[in-house]
Amino acid sequence: MALFVNQQNERSELQKRIAAELAEKAKKKSLEADKERSDGVNDSAYLEKTKTTTSLAWAWVLIVIAAVTILIWLVAASR
Repeated sequence: MALFVNQQNERSELQKRIAAELAEKAKKKSLEADKERSDGVNDSAYLEKTKTTTSLAWAWVLIVIAAVTILIWLVAASR
């Protein structure tokens, strides 16, 4: 047989106060995090001296693929 225990779902005053304090702390922390969160404008200084990708980027990709293919072929042929 199972033992049934009567449990009341009501909170005590201490539990209510602690829950309210924790909710308030979470709300304050959330507001502080929103203030500290960057919009990406101020911290984008590292992009100042960079260039966009040129139209020849596909050629460099093909050169790298060809070099890797030749390297694999040389390794396989030497065995």
